[in-house]
This record gives sequence, structure tokens and C-alpha cells, in this order.
Amino acid sequence: MRVEPVTLTGKTVRLEPLSESHVPGLFQVCQNSDIWKYMLYGNVTSQEKMSEWVKDMLARQAQGTDLPFAVIHLPSGQIAGATRYLDIRPSHRGLEIGGTWYGTAFQRTGVNTECKYLLLRHAFETLGCIRVQIKTDLRNQRSITAIERIGATREGVLRNHMVLEDGTFRHSVYFSVIDSEWPAIKAKLEEMMSR
Repeated sequence: MRVEPVTLTGKTVRLEPLSESHVPGLFQVCQNSDIWKYMLYGNVTSQEKMSEWVKDMLARQAQGTDLPFAVIHLPSGQIAGATRYLDIRPSHRGLEIGGTWYGTAFQRTGVNTECKYLLLRHAFETLGCIRVQIKTDLRNQRSITAIERIGATREGVLRNHMVLEDGTFRHSVYFSVIDSEWPAIKAKLEEMMSR
């Protein structure tokens, strides 16, 4: 399983390899502190902090653990946010989809559904994954609802799993999709996107 930079294009979004050239657009859409409430990174309040965040994502990519994407909203041409593959485990044919955030204007619009579809399709149909996991903060009900909506199976909660920048102990809810479930989930996502 070779996870390499790739551009994934749908009808509404294009996921393109993250680069430092995305910093201004990402900073422009990340101005709502609610975006960062459950994230490990803390509140990104300046273009300099966004640049540091992008450099961190690119360092993780260089280590082979992550593959970050900028999410481009095709109808407007604007950057909508970011997402990535992380916890890439080639020998176990698995990875995680996460670190996902969108500007407020792109939340609850279908952007996330198509992003997850493109990432899952690439993971199962091109990379040959047998497992894709997704996790979120137990307090983040909007994210939990979105993950359940795509059909992922809830596996459990890792208590005191992470320490957030403000010192909060985060409990993480884990979900997964396995290869045998992908055809039904793919059909469900395609039906959702066709509405």
C-alpha cells in the first residue's frame, strides 16, 4: 500500500495535496474559533499560526504518517478547509481520515459528504485498504452525527485519549469502515450526493 500525494476531484470539491501556497486561503476561511474547539492544534488566530500548522502537516507527510489535502470548493473556487489521511499503516492496510475542518460557509453544505466519499473510495479502491477509521472528540456531537450519517460503525471510546492545547482531557470516539462494508456505504453516499 503506497500512499502518495494525489488530487481527488468530485462534482463539488477537489482535494489537492496541501502546500504552503494554501496558507492565505486556509487562514481566510478559519476565522471562527468554533472550528478549532475540539482540535489538538488550539485556535489558529493568525496567518503565521496557519503557516506553522501547514508546515506541521507537511512534516508529518514527510515522515510517511499523514497525507494532508486542501479542500477546494469547485463552484466558488475558494478553499473550503482541509482534511487528511493519518495514522497510515501500510503493513496492516489501514489508515484514518481526520484532521478535517471547514470554514463556516462550507459546513452543512454537502462538502464533507463528498470529501469523505472521495477519500474512502481512494482508500478502498486504489490503495487497497481493508480498514479506514475515523475518530472525533466525544463532546463533538455534530461530528459524531456526520460520521454516523455516512454509515461508519461506532467501535468505542478511548477515555483520556489526548490532551488538548488548553489542558482538556479528550475522550475520542472511534468509528470504522471495513472493505466488506464499502460497497453499501459507497452506494449510500452516492445516493446522498445525488439529492
